[in-house]
Amino acid sequence: MNAPRFLQLHRPDDAALAAEAAAGLLQPAAAVSPKFLYDALGSRLFDAITELDEYYPTRTEAGIFAAHGEAIAAAVQAATGPAPILVDVGAGDGTKAARLFARLQPRRYVAVDISVDYLRGALARLGREHPGIEMLGLGLDFSAGLALPGGVADEPALVFYPGSSIGNFAPAAARQLIADMRRTSCGGAVLLGVDLVKASSRLEAAYDDALGVTAAFNLNLLRRLNTLLGADFEPRQWQHVALFDAAQSRIEMHLQARVALQVRWAGGERRFEAGERIHTENSYKWTTAGFAALLAEAGFGTQCHWTDPAGDFAVFVAC
Repeated sequence: MNAPRFLQLHRPDDAALAAEAAAGLLQPAAAVSPKFLYDALGSRLFDAITELDEYYPTRTEAGIFAAHGEAIAAAVQAATGPAPILVDVGAGDGTKAARLFARLQPRRYVAVDISVDYLRGALARLGREHPGIEMLGLGLDFSAGLALPGGVADEPALVFYPGSSIGNFAPAAARQLIADMRRTSCGGAVLLGVDLVKASSRLEAAYDDALGVTAAFNLNLLRRLNTLLGADFEPRQWQHVALFDAAQSRIEMHLQARVALQVRWAGGERRFEAGERIHTENSYKWTTAGFAALLAEAGFGTQCHWTDPAGDFAVFVAC
């Protein structure tokens, strides 16, 4: 077995992160980047969310791959050729990409996430299970632009971005990221999961579950800000809010002050009135026609997609 290799390109800068978070809190309508949701505890809570009855995207996407895996693999390999390089963007533990290994037989798996430390255990496990695949962990903040070092994927490759994560980007930013993926694929293909527009009641339930796991995930952001900024947020003074904005075609997550309060941190403070919110995340929902148009705007000329029988979710291949 080849031992996995690791390249850490992103260097965390706590001072810059603190400045970014503080600037967001001081906007007229307070907002912070969703990346602050994903500390160690936040990542574990999100994993729990994917197991909830209300949260359909993970199991629905898996069902599409199970039902249409052969056709999806054929569409990919028509662009990449056999045994492609597989670039997994936002890889996490690599479980979703590993489900493609049997059909695609990639010769190299490139797991991209913000920290290679997070990837080490996953790639060690995958390397044992798939000794014929070269494993590379790449520590990269792709939200600031997806650009891989030379030699990593210099020939037609598959860029994989599952789980409806593209929905966390506003349409213009999503188009730019997809264009980056197209360049990264070197004339290969991109494989994306896309959550589709549906009844607002189902969308809101998926982001505000009965057990309160999503609420805990959102409220954990305040704990993260306390650590990062030295702030004095009291989570019990806040409540989780999830709503569907039909005009923007997006779910919004907010933290709403239960009472009037003052929050202080090193070098700053802000008063929040009762009912005032901090905007913490968006998740855009698409129609298949709308997402196909976005792919075309990003430069793709050929594309196909598959959905579940209910039309809740889609998997797109573009090349």
